[in-house]
Order: sequence, then C-alpha cells, then structure tokens
Amino acid sequence: METGAVISVLGLAFLAVVVVARAATVVPQQAAFVVERLGKYSNTLQAGFHILMPFIDRIAYRQTLKEQPIDVAEQVCITKDNVQVTVDGILYLKVLDPERASYGVADYEFAIQQLAQTTLRSEIGKIELDRTFEERTTINALVVSELDKATAPWGVKVLRYEIRNIMPPKDVLTAMEKQMRAEREKRAVILQSEGERDAKINEAEGEKQRVIKQSEASKQQQINEAQGQAEAILSVATATSEGLRRLAEALRVEGGVRAMQLRIAEDYLSKFGELAKAGNTFVVPANLSDLASMIALATGTLRRDGAAQGPTTPAATGGH
Repeated sequence: METGAVISVLGLAFLAVVVVARAATVVPQQAAFVVERLGKYSNTLQAGFHILMPFIDRIAYRQTLKEQPIDVAEQVCITKDNVQVTVDGILYLKVLDPERASYGVADYEFAIQQLAQTTLRSEIGKIELDRTFEERTTINALVVSELDKATAPWGVKVLRYEIRNIMPPKDVLTAMEKQMRAEREKRAVILQSEGERDAKINEAEGEKQRVIKQSEASKQQQINEAQGQAEAILSVATATSEGLRRLAEALRVEGGVRAMQLRIAEDYLSKFGELAKAGNTFVVPANLSDLASMIALATGTLRRDGAAQGPTTPAATGGH
C-alpha cells in the first residue's frame, strides 16, 4: 500500500508540473503570442508572464515585433526599351498587428516577397535602361507605396525597400562603356575648344585694347605737337613783332638812321659773299658798284614808314 501511495503521489506531482508548465508562459520583449481557446482566437499576449488555462488555451502563433529584413531574390526585369536586367533587393517590414499577421495571410513573408518582385518588375518596365540607375530612389519609394497598400490588411508595415544590384547583360555593359568613353572624349574636345576660343577672345581683346591705347597715345602726341607748333609760331610772330617795333623806335632816335645804313651794308655784303661761295657761276647785278644808292633807297623807305607812324622825338615834333 505504501509503495502504491508513493507512486500515486509522484504521478500527481508530475501531472501538476506538466499542468503548470503548460499554463505558465513568459513572453519575451518585442514579441507577441497569439492564444487560441479551443481552436478559436482568444487574445494576444504581450511581453511578460502569463497563465493559460491548461488543455483549453494554447499558443497558436509567436510573432516578433522587431523590424525584419527580408531578401528579395534576384529576378530578370525588362525595361521600357526592351533590355533585360537582373535586379535584386532587400526590404524591411514590421508586424503591427499580431492577430491579423497570424490570420490575415498564411505566410506574410513569402507573400510580401512575391509582391515585391511583381511590383519591381512593373516599375522597371515603365522606365528606360539609362534611367534605372539614376531613378533608384524613385523606384524604391514606388515599391514601398504599393507594398504598403497590399500589406495593410495583414497587419504588417513595409518600412522601406532598397535595390541592391542592377545588372544588364554583358553586351549592353560593353555598349554602355563605349558610350561613356565617347561622351568623355566629346566633353574633352568641347572643353579644349572652349579653352582655345576663350584664349583667342582674350588675345583679341588684348590686341584691341593695345590698338586703342596706341591710337589714343598717337592722338595725344599729335595734339601736343600741334599745340607746340602753334605756340612756337605765336612766339616767333610775337618776337618778330617786338623786333620790328623796337627797330622803328631805334630809327627815331639820333644816330639811328646811320646805324641802320651800316647794318644794311653789312648784310648786303655778307649775303653777296655767301652767293659767291654757293657756286662757280653767278650773275652780278648791273648796279653792284652803286652800294650808296641802294642804302639811300632803303633809308628813304624806312624814313617814310617812320613818318607815317607819327613824330615821337623832339626834332620830329618841332621842339626847340
């Protein structure tokens, strides 16, 4: 009897442990457990310690509330200009409603992967190959927008999608490299021609400025020379006028006429001597010996000029 009682007690203890183990549940942080009671949804357990009804409640689904990265397998897409490209990516999602994520779709990860592939093919087919590389951000945003609409009833939020690789065929890559090389050579030629053009423009502008400066300098030089010549002519005329005035005044004083006769005679002989030196043959005036008559003629002319100007001396004014 005692042995059977011990076995019974041990059995009850084991049963109690099993019941407690099935009833006690600890939900970790950033997780949610979906509980079914007799096969029907009962409630969702958040992080912490919970007690279930043994053999009636059971944990049907364990959902993580963390952000989950999911690989999107590479696939062949056809661009708008009929070029096949291989594209793969990665998306990030998060469960917002564990109940809908458990009962809204059989496998939300698989469903989202398939939906991401079909959406990506659709978006790639709307643009040309050259734009696929520069429109990555736009494509990512469009894929996220379409996936978000589809996954809202599942209680899952697609946070972002990133294209990792876009691989065109080898022949297309070769053609793109040739095109890129040609574009670079074209830009190099354009830059070189623009540099030469700018250099020629600068040279022409410099030559223009040089010619302008030279012409302005020449103009100023001519103006200065003309002003100098005018001032020289004016100075000569002034000096000549002053000399004639003083000569007329000298003739009016005593002894002035005799001095003038002597000067005329000296100039006459000097000029005649220079004429003799200029050549071996010269013409001698017929009245060369009549030097006195020539001096008298010049003196009479000067006297008439002095008388015409008016008396200035006491002899001329009749003073005694």
